[in-house]
Order: sequence, then structure tokens, then C-alpha cells
Amino acid sequence: MHSQRVWKLPGLILRLSGQATRRSISASAFLRKASPYEESTIQNLRIGKNTRVIYQGFTGKAATANAKDTIAYGTNIVGGVSPGKGGQIHLDRPVFNTVREAMERVKPHATSVFVPAPFAAKAILEAIEAEVPLVVSVAEHIPVHDMLRVQEALRTQTKTRLVGPNCPGIIAPEQCRIGIMPYGQYSKGRVGIVSKSGTLSYEAVGATTKAGLGQSIVVGMGGDMLPGTTLVEGLKLFFEHDDTEGIIVIGEIGGEAELKAAELINEYRRNTPNPKPIIAMVAGRTAPPGKTMGHAGALLSPRDVSADAKAKALEEAGALVVPHPGVMGVEMKRLLGA
Repeated sequence: MHSQRVWKLPGLILRLSGQATRRSISASAFLRKASPYEESTIQNLRIGKNTRVIYQGFTGKAATANAKDTIAYGTNIVGGVSPGKGGQIHLDRPVFNTVREAMERVKPHATSVFVPAPFAAKAILEAIEAEVPLVVSVAEHIPVHDMLRVQEALRTQTKTRLVGPNCPGIIAPEQCRIGIMPYGQYSKGRVGIVSKSGTLSYEAVGATTKAGLGQSIVVGMGGDMLPGTTLVEGLKLFFEHDDTEGIIVIGEIGGEAELKAAELINEYRRNTPNPKPIIAMVAGRTAPPGKTMGHAGALLSPRDVSADAKAKALEEAGALVVPHPGVMGVEMKRLLGA
């Protein structure tokens, strides 16, 4: 008989037996209640031209290529971390051995984690321990048990906010890019976007840029099973963000994040005198029922709520649900009266 290991966190139990993984409840149940982490760190997502950014894995090939583009974009990159290479200069920026050393020397507001998946969780935990306000991890395929440790650490502190992993990152167009999004079509503007899908967020960006609206901040929450930032938390950011006049939320098949977003939108519209217009979309509405499919953060199983049901919940909450991102710019322009 295989030995069985059990991880327990508030609202979530994973049992790993041999090679099989069984989820006794959905991962999104882990985020049922607003935690001190959520309430105290959402504002860390307010990046801009003065945001000081470091890289973890700074001297690696992927980080170097990304940093060159990001520096050219105008992001304030102030250094990076590569263990064993402290004291060197890379891309005209200082290299440090540890994140804590970087925090003491260059005082970053954010770190971009360009570390391979097997070591990414350790890098994220190092940033949390050093109390970096914002951590962005783009890596795919971080082991679930590693992300459980990260989630446990996140929710026992109130200093650090995580975006990702398995995400395009976060961007304030023409001001600060932390991630891998193709930034050429982004434009500074009035629409806040939070999306489970990286590709669809790019489509929404293209549509709002074409409509002349631009974007205030775009949050790619990513496709990980245990994301550091959810659709709900992205919405909460934009509800109180003065530079955001309209909001776009993009969901997918699998999980319950969209239902929680619908609940929040309903509450927001009910209690706010002049609520910001919200456009929503749920991808995967043509997925065949009863078939398991999707990626880690959008895994549709036969027991899951359908994409149609999610879209209906968002519509009933007061969001304008659209069939594809190509119309988001035109519709948002109409809602804003622009």
C-alpha cells in the first residue's frame, strides 16, 4: 500500500497517494474568506513609473532578455539577484546574492521571478521573507505541493502580494512592465483588466487600445491551480483605483473564481452610488459537457459549473457579458459615454 501524505490549509485539503492526486474540494475554496493578506496587500498592485523592480535569476538567459526589453520600455529596474554572483554588474545594474541584501541596498517595490519551476517556490518564499511588496512569478508547472507552502506563507503575513505563477504578469502601460506580455499594443488609459487567460487579456488590450481608451493596469492572474491573486482581488483593486473608469474581467472554464467575482460585482453595484461599468467574458462556453479538459487553473471536470452558468451569474450581477474580446473596446466606450 502506498503511504499517504496530507496537506491541510484553511478550506483546502490535498491528499497525495503515490502518483495520484485527489482534490477533496476545489482549490478556489482556499480563498473563500478575505484574509489579512488580501485586505492589506491588494494596494501593492498599484504599480507605476516610480515602481522600483528587481529580477530574481537576474543573470540567467531568460531574465536577461526580458530585462533588456523591460528597461527599454521604461520600467525602473534597479538590480537583481543571482546567488553566488553578488557584487557583479549586469545590464549596468548591481547583482546581489540574496533578496534581503537587495531590499537593504536598492529598496525595490517589486520583484520579477525568472527562476525555473523546480526552484521558483523557493525564490518566491525568499521574497516573502524579505518583505518585497509585490512578487510576480511567470513560471509554469510549479509543483502543487510547492505552491501550498507558498500559499501558507502568504496568508500568515501582511507585507507581500503575489501575482502568478503561470501568468503573463502585471503592467501599467507606458510606465511599468513586470512580466512577459507583448507590450507593444498596450497604451496608458482608463480601463482596468483582470484575466485568468493571458491570451485573452492581450485581445482585450488590443480592443481597448483600438477604441482609444487604453488601460490603467492589466493584471494577468494566470493559470495556476493556486494563484497568488484572484479575479476577486483584481476587481477590488479597480473598484478603488482612481485612474480606472471601466473594468474588464475575463474568466474561463474550471474552478469557481468567476462565481465569486459575480458575488462581489453584485455587492459592489448594490452598495455604490455610481458604479464603474464592468464587462465580462467567460472562455470555453463551447467545451463539451462531461469531458475533463483545460490547463491547471482552468481544469473543467464533469462536476464543475459550466462556463454558461458562470456567464449567467456575471450577467445577473450587472456585468455586460460579451461573446468575445474583440467587442470589448467598442462596448466599453459606449458604457463610458466616450
